[in-house]
Amino acid sequence: MEPHKTNISKSYIISGSEACSNQEVFLLTIICSRPENRTRRDAIRQTWSNMTSIRGYTVLTLFALGKPSAETMQREINEESQKYSDVIEGSFLDCSRNQTWKTVMSMEWTVTFCSHARFILLTEEEVFVSLPSLVEYLLSLRTHLEDIYTGRVIHQGVPDRDPQSPGFVPLSQYPDEYYPDYCSGTAFVISQDVARKVFIASKEVPVSVPPDVFVGICAKNAGIIPLHSSRFSGKRHIRYNRCCYKFIFTSSEMADDELVQEWQEISNGKDCTLLETYYGLVSCKVLTYFDKFKHFNIDVIKKEALHFSD
Repeated sequence: MEPHKTNISKSYIISGSEACSNQEVFLLTIICSRPENRTRRDAIRQTWSNMTSIRGYTVLTLFALGKPSAETMQREINEESQKYSDVIEGSFLDCSRNQTWKTVMSMEWTVTFCSHARFILLTEEEVFVSLPSLVEYLLSLRTHLEDIYTGRVIHQGVPDRDPQSPGFVPLSQYPDEYYPDYCSGTAFVISQDVARKVFIASKEVPVSVPPDVFVGICAKNAGIIPLHSSRFSGKRHIRYNRCCYKFIFTSSEMADDELVQEWQEISNGKDCTLLETYYGLVSCKVLTYFDKFKHFNIDVIKKEALHFSD
């Protein structure tokens, strides 16, 4: 990719081309963020991404954005990038229909400017990530460092055929009844060779499908099979328990104040015993189940009330 780096840099508003240079990166984390969410990015910088090395292995975290519609916000992003040097900004408008382009940009950036990173984590800004537990897991893959595509696997996902929906996928773009198995876009890990394969395959896949489905189709076309791990929460918010959060990889839908408060407790340096971890996981699972049941009941009550009023 060396001869193409200069030309590719021109396709970015902020290329961040030097962010990965002169260091052997073990885990590159790319967080898909919206331009207007500076407060969230700052909360992430103060908490789970605030580390550059784990067990002596380099970890690097960057934010992937599209361009905002307002020039004033662009100036704010420029200032943010100058301050932190952790922003990649594409030349496409950051809107709902262009989120798959953000994923394509992240893959392109990885294989172009960070081709020596061993693993890549793609995640969303609403997600808490336990980088230490994830790195520990990746270090355990000593004899299998290629063809890694792991996360919370979605089976038999169904295309959105509603023409009025923002996620509408026409039959002309994807004619099959189900999507191939893919990892939830809330967070998944790929090895560097998979990033290359996905990027190459992306030229033949329609960008009208959701970003995580897009990666799954590219992976299938490249002969890569997704590996399920229940330590990725998917779209679920896992009820907090310190020892549980030291074991799982991700939890979704974390509010800013919740993120900061819980990170302070998680990062206090106190380890958990096997027994504490076991009971922490049980507690997380039970409380998360009750949360789901509570929300389900509320939805049912609302539907029944609407039906009764009709």
